[in-house]
Amino acid sequence: MGRYLTVAAAQFANVVGDIAANMDKHRDHIDRARAAGVDVLVFPELSLVGHNGAENLLDVTMRSDDDRLKALSREAGDMEIVVGFVEEGPAAQFYNAAAILKNGALQYIHRKINIPSYGRLVETKYYSHGRFVDIHRVDPDWAMGLLICADLYNPALTHLAFLHGATMLLAPISSGREAVGDEFDNPASWATTMKFYTMMYGAPGVMANRVGVEGDLTFWGGSRILDAFGNVLAEAGDGEEMISARLDYADTRRARALLPTVRDSNISLVHRETTRLIDNLGVPTLVRDD
Repeated sequence: MGRYLTVAAAQFANVVGDIAANMDKHRDHIDRARAAGVDVLVFPELSLVGHNGAENLLDVTMRSDDDRLKALSREAGDMEIVVGFVEEGPAAQFYNAAAILKNGALQYIHRKINIPSYGRLVETKYYSHGRFVDIHRVDPDWAMGLLICADLYNPALTHLAFLHGATMLLAPISSGREAVGDEFDNPASWATTMKFYTMMYGAPGVMANRVGVEGDLTFWGGSRILDAFGNVLAEAGDGEEMISARLDYADTRRARALLPTVRDSNISLVHRETTRLIDNLGVPTLVRDD
């Protein structure tokens, strides 16, 4: 059984709201990735519409069975690609979504849970909140934990993905330098976040960011691939490019033997304490009799 996986991240500047033009960019990267023998190709958050694509919400939404997604999936062939789009779900609810596509079919979909409304980010104006954390299994060894941008800034969501059995973290993001505020270093924050999660959970990670300028945000790129020890295997600059690296499942085995974070997670305690918080309307009890 092969335990190696070649992964790639594609970063580019979107044509905001122009799905057809962005489809062409996806096809170009799919062709390049196929020629390089890539198994998993990750595009940035909202890669089909751009960061500000939802400003024309009803013009850019797609259902999960949209023919354009099917077309990209057919072009991907045996390669798994992670594509970002605005999903129109049941009852006209709209989601910031990422789909895993392969062999003409949608394999898995994640709807962004942590919808930011701070700094220069106003996603709550457009999107409903996703409600589930799960994984997508590639083979007996590799299972993808797919979270979108600010989802990773809620550590509980990442923890859940790994408890579900993820052995790889995929992070399509849309990070502008100015998004949070002048005193907040977004590039340094993402470098720290990805290193922390990959080291803490003994699992490689792929982060794909966009580049270019949209509105008042400057996207800095910096897409990266890290191994299960938090080492950067490949890192992009601030221009359009695709990076790739070969992952070895043996690294995950060694990392998790050294630091068994998943094994030692006390799920029953977390469940008990979460339930207690809910029962107390979010106010923890500081003194107990038992």
